[in-house]
Amino acid sequence: MLSTRARTLPASSTAALDAHIKALLAEGADIVNLTGGELDFPTPEQAADGARQAIAEGRTRYTPVAGIAPLREAIARRLATHWGCAYEANQIVTTNGAKQALAQIFTVLCEPGDEVILPAPYWVSFPHMIALAGAVPVVVDTAGTGFRLTPEALRERITPKTRVLLLNSPSNPTGVVYTRAELQALTAVAVEHDLVVVSDEIYGDLVHEGAVFTSVASLGQDVAERTVTIGGFSKTYAMTGWRIGFAAAPAPVAAALSAVQGHTSSAPSSISQYAALAALTGDTDIELARRAGELNHRRTLMRDGLAALPPLRLTADPQGGFFAFVDVQGLYTRPDDDAATVARDLLEHAGVAVMPGRDFAAPDHVRLSYAVGTDDISQALHRIGTYLKSTDPKSTAPKTTDLKTSNERSTS
Repeated sequence: MLSTRARTLPASSTAALDAHIKALLAEGADIVNLTGGELDFPTPEQAADGARQAIAEGRTRYTPVAGIAPLREAIARRLATHWGCAYEANQIVTTNGAKQALAQIFTVLCEPGDEVILPAPYWVSFPHMIALAGAVPVVVDTAGTGFRLTPEALRERITPKTRVLLLNSPSNPTGVVYTRAELQALTAVAVEHDLVVVSDEIYGDLVHEGAVFTSVASLGQDVAERTVTIGGFSKTYAMTGWRIGFAAAPAPVAAALSAVQGHTSSAPSSISQYAALAALTGDTDIELARRAGELNHRRTLMRDGLAALPPLRLTADPQGGFFAFVDVQGLYTRPDDDAATVARDLLEHAGVAVMPGRDFAAPDHVRLSYAVGTDDISQALHRIGTYLKSTDPKSTAPKTTDLKTSNERSTS
């Protein structure tokens, strides 16, 4: 009954694990959950007010497929003022989250059998989105170059079938932020070989001290005319549940993307669009700056805490987003160990949930989210430290016990 694509398509491992952990928490398990990809900050009040006003005014009907004009204009203005990108409103298509924009863009750009170059480690859905469009993900391992794709490695993988280069900066899961010079070198190769660049910049506003974000489409007209910029409101404005994102692209690509959307989901929720418009046009800069400072503090707490927990090894300094990517090979004690077994042990014996890296194409790493509060980060680091001591044969620390409910822990 199922198509080949459906039979071979796995469920999202990140979504499945996060749902499993939340179910355990609902049952009373005592877990610090570091698997999630959403900040614990509330949606800005300006956005919520915009939604309430839209409901009160009866703005609950279909909108144009690409989104309401004021929102597309506001997105174009923000891309110009914050990211240095020269897009017009007719080049913006609003979508049901950045994820939908990504999934649809490969359908728009690729013929069956076209190749998409994909640096690894990568976000878990990237290769499946590419394959669902009939294209072929060509994975390039970047572990030996600091989790950064190099022009030399890119050139080596280009074939007559190569159509798209997919970039993600800041990166999920590594936290790497490409420098302007690095992006210029990569896009020079893309221009030379007539490749389209799909740049997932959903974390572009969440860059920490010491790093500078560069939007690919800001690198010049020759680059902009072959670049599709993917963004959204989930991360910057903590609006994950509102499901509102966008693609910014050359006008013919945007028109084709709108046509695909018109035959699939139609426009995003009208209420979400008005909430997003209010987020962009309201006075949110002070609050966003405060959140950026808090997120940087969390990053520092996580980074420094992990440095004090050998044999865990942070293989890249988190420069953007809210993830730390950790090599756990030093914890292997069994022949079949990998990051998944380490994650299972941390969950069962330390009460800390982390995301194993196999589906990020990094089977010896785990991803830890610092989108949670500092108390949770500190508690997780303390629990991991206690667990590591308990597994060290030279340690006299008591052995950890299996996962208990929060009520059991409080009475033991």
